[in-house]
Amino acid sequence: MEKYHVDQESQGIRIELHYLPSLTYFTALLPFDTVWLEAAEHYGKQSYRNRCYVLTANGIDRLTVPVRNGTHKQSIREVRIDDRQAWPDRHWRCLVSAYSKAPFFEFYADELEAVFRKKWSYLFDLNLELLTLCLKWLGWKKQLLLTEVFEKQPSVGILDAHTLVVERATTQNGRFYQPVSYQQNFGNVFVSDLSILDLIFCQGTLAPDVLKQSFKQ
Repeated sequence: MEKYHVDQESQGIRIELHYLPSLTYFTALLPFDTVWLEAAEHYGKQSYRNRCYVLTANGIDRLTVPVRNGTHKQSIREVRIDDRQAWPDRHWRCLVSAYSKAPFFEFYADELEAVFRKKWSYLFDLNLELLTLCLKWLGWKKQLLLTEVFEKQPSVGILDAHTLVVERATTQNGRFYQPVSYQQNFGNVFVSDLSILDLIFCQGTLAPDVLKQSFKQ
């Protein structure tokens, strides 16, 4: 698998917003101080934009934020969350069941629960809030900027990772991420590339070190 190259001229990365992003997503962000979040794209179905994966006692579980009539022709910032469904309760119950006994869950639980208890209208806003929170937990000081127009090719010096982090596709994601095992909450077989929550809840302040080791240079 082709690696992506970061050189001295790279001034940032362009990538779309994901829901509680995967380890691949964060290894892609790792070498950059500036992150251009794609705010002018069209919504993409069947993607990480509204879903993530976590490890439970029964195996991998997919958490999906329901949206109202999300189509490929709809601007990502206009995609509304379907508040007719009790998805926050479902997601929070799943995370508590999966991680309440993880070593570091208690240190992060209150802030995460507060996000789920807020009233969210737009998927983009929810994802941005969660990304900001996860970066804070990792101690990463990134400048987050929003694109204003969609460009097939971003400006010179911006690495284009738009749509390159794909759902549970370890072959393609391998250009950014090489799995490094850590102690997880369930099972004896390591499950790679889950939501960043799995790593943070299980490893706490060691999570950034695991991501550095997982970064495919």
